[in-house]
Amino acid sequence: MSYLYVSDQSAVISYSANRFQVKYKDGMLKSIPAEMLEVIEVFGNVQITTQCLRECLQRGINIIYYSTKGAYFGRVISPGHVNVFRQRRQAELGKDEKFCLEFSKKIIDAKIHNQIVVLRRYARNSRENIDRPVAEMKYMQQKVVEMAKSVDQLMGYEGNAARIYFRTLGKLIDPEFAFTGRNRRPPLDPFNSMLSLGYSIILNEIYGKLEGKGLNPYFGMLHQDREKHPTLASDMMEEWRAVLIDTTVMGILNGHELSVDDFYSEENKLGVFLSDRAFKIYLKKLEEKFRSDNKYLSYVDYSVSFRKALDLQVNQLAKMMETGDLTLYKPVKIR
Repeated sequence: MSYLYVSDQSAVISYSANRFQVKYKDGMLKSIPAEMLEVIEVFGNVQITTQCLRECLQRGINIIYYSTKGAYFGRVISPGHVNVFRQRRQAELGKDEKFCLEFSKKIIDAKIHNQIVVLRRYARNSRENIDRPVAEMKYMQQKVVEMAKSVDQLMGYEGNAARIYFRTLGKLIDPEFAFTGRNRRPPLDPFNSMLSLGYSIILNEIYGKLEGKGLNPYFGMLHQDREKHPTLASDMMEEWRAVLIDTTVMGILNGHELSVDDFYSEENKLGVFLSDRAFKIYLKKLEEKFRSDNKYLSYVDYSVSFRKALDLQVNQLAKMMETGDLTLYKPVKIR
């Protein structure tokens, strides 16, 4: 199945003769067989015809809208996957504080583990000694598993680990893109700009997969309920942040595929953003990452793409919700 990303301003997406077509302002035309398309993601002033919208609704193809800078606006979805039983069960489990805490521990334990693995990977080609920050993160990981008595307390440990992680990661990147920590709304440096865009894309990909299994993306267990924010999608994203997004960004910047000239700031406004060229390179690299194979899932003995791994994890989450059996959900841990 294919994901269609369209970021060229004034492009038009249409449907004809069982194919979705993209016409660009220079006259170039690209098309995808309807049977191959799963999601359309559009950035900025991209036009979609009524026929295309209708066909997407009939086929259950999600259309996701972002600003030109990657801020999420909303989506067009078909209601065909609503599962009332699962959503009622999901809501019941969300009120079970012990269940939510134990699920959250599993997610954050995996997140910190994956962050440590990423730091070690990039430290191999650096003179930076990361022994101390890794030890500090492991201590926070231990507190998550053994000492956290509430989700709020757990999130405090996670926040400490995240600060150590990003501070250390900022020392392992090409000096041209060095940063001191995570920042957002707006991002203040190229690295954080790419992280914010990547996190938004993966959050909304998980959102669609949750809806596809009849779950409500807004009923979370780890993150607190927030107006208009899909907290369950945020919960599911935590184990994947470092695995999919952080590593892709590090690979692009340390591989010198972009330079500081590929980013811009607007006059009299805070924020650093990707140029059109950088935007397209990044989207292409992310899609390649999602399609690449891995063997990180503990419950399958064969390689799957990262996108398929996301599907399988959502399947396991749905089974866990239906049965209330926490052992059915095993967060991804990379090696």
